[in-house]
Amino acid sequence: MAQLIQWINEDYMAIFWLAGMAGTGKTSIALSICRLLREDPVVCFGGGFFCSRSTGGIARRDVRRILPTLSMLLAGQYVEFAEALASELDKDRRIGHKPVVDQINPLLLTPLAALESSTGTIMFVIDALDELSDEKEVAALLRILADFRCEANVKFILSSRPEMHIRGIPISHPDHNTIFHLHDIHQAEVYSDIRFYFRNKLQDAAPKATWYTDDDVELLVKLSDGLFIFASTVVDFVLDREGDEDRQDRLRMMTSTVNKRASATSAVDEVYELVITEATKSNTVQRDELERLKGILACILTARAPLSIDALASLIDMTPGRLRGSLERLHSLVYLPNDNSQPGVRTLHASFGDYLFERAPTHTLIAPRYGHDIFARGCLRRMAGNDLHFNMSQSQSSFVPNPEMPPNWIPLPLIYACLHWAHHIDAASKNSNFDQEIHTSFRPKFLFWLEVLSIMHKTGVASGLLRIAHSAVSSFCSYAFSHSSCHRSKRRVSRSFVTTPTGLLHCHTLPSAKVHHISICLRSNS
Repeated sequence: MAQLIQWINEDYMAIFWLAGMAGTGKTSIALSICRLLREDPVVCFGGGFFCSRSTGGIARRDVRRILPTLSMLLAGQYVEFAEALASELDKDRRIGHKPVVDQINPLLLTPLAALESSTGTIMFVIDALDELSDEKEVAALLRILADFRCEANVKFILSSRPEMHIRGIPISHPDHNTIFHLHDIHQAEVYSDIRFYFRNKLQDAAPKATWYTDDDVELLVKLSDGLFIFASTVVDFVLDREGDEDRQDRLRMMTSTVNKRASATSAVDEVYELVITEATKSNTVQRDELERLKGILACILTARAPLSIDALASLIDMTPGRLRGSLERLHSLVYLPNDNSQPGVRTLHASFGDYLFERAPTHTLIAPRYGHDIFARGCLRRMAGNDLHFNMSQSQSSFVPNPEMPPNWIPLPLIYACLHWAHHIDAASKNSNFDQEIHTSFRPKFLFWLEVLSIMHKTGVASGLLRIAHSAVSSFCSYAFSHSSCHRSKRRVSRSFVTTPTGLLHCHTLPSAKVHHISICLRSNS
């Protein structure tokens, strides 16, 4: 941290790259940096973006969301920046969806030029770049940041694993940027931090406990091999039991099992395997229960947006109680909100997903496309239900625009299904065939689906979703009609879908004078 503070105050380089292997504590350090910058009276903390594959949200994996997010956060701190940004957005409302090379000027460089020269250093933090989904766009972003030049003093703190597509660009060269490798930290310092973590967590949970000793803590520190993810998972696993004897049994089980491993990576894998084995003991968990657990985990790892227990259960055709019960023994690996209706079900670390998809034993190994198979059928089934119906907006007149905020009566699983069904079909197993489900489930509800997109102010994605579905199935069952859609919000924007020789449904913007006709067509054709 001392080297980072020195860089903030003295170093002329615009990039500080924090590099480290999975589980070395990069995100924890990035969070500490954000807190430090917020309290700094001289430096302006412009904003942070924390990428993640384990949060269940596609936005946290989309590199094109980074610059729009950072510019929005900085706009809240400088009026002149906000005014210049608004002017750029008026020129192109779709800039947030374009490649990063097209975003940098209107979203950052031009608004930054409007700031007064007396403005102090502006700091941005971007964590876990390796967890973004588009490697080419990530490389493009890093090249942009490596060449970032503006009149304002702007610096970026980045963290990532040292992946190949990141190492091969200028940002990884020490002549251009300040690079700090976590594995270069002296082992004694890392062990000291992990020892401090173990002692504080155990003492906070059990101040007068007799079921562990200082020797146990030292053994855990040694077994961690410098990986914070090991430490946090072990603590959560051990403290998941209330009684001293149960906690001691888990501690002994953990140390005896992990002590046999040969490397740091296998140490974490051993922890994951131990937790999974404990949660799926053959004498308490039947084979069908194990398969159900694998299906739930596969869906959590492939979800494209944050889901609640209720929403996830609905999409995978399971009761919320059974879903929560299946995950009850995995608290050290999976986060479950206390409220079943609150979105946020996720794994606690991306490396757990890597383990399940790549390195787990055969009986717990999950096929990467398994979750998409379940979601694809679940989304189509959800859209075929009674929740998707005529007049989803509950509008009293076709002349009344949709509300600015989407209504709360549309269930979260239905919203998820309408927005993501095609993506899951596209990513599903190649031997899956969804033609029949699309014909029987989606086609009769096509107009109602369009209305949900209109209510959510997402009509712009309709054509893209249809193209994805068309390319993913063998004989897409198109539902042809013309001049029918629904208006969007108060701007009175609408689209018309027309049939092409290929069976695809394309859209084009209609004059606002025809909006009332389109709305009536939508309801009359329904």
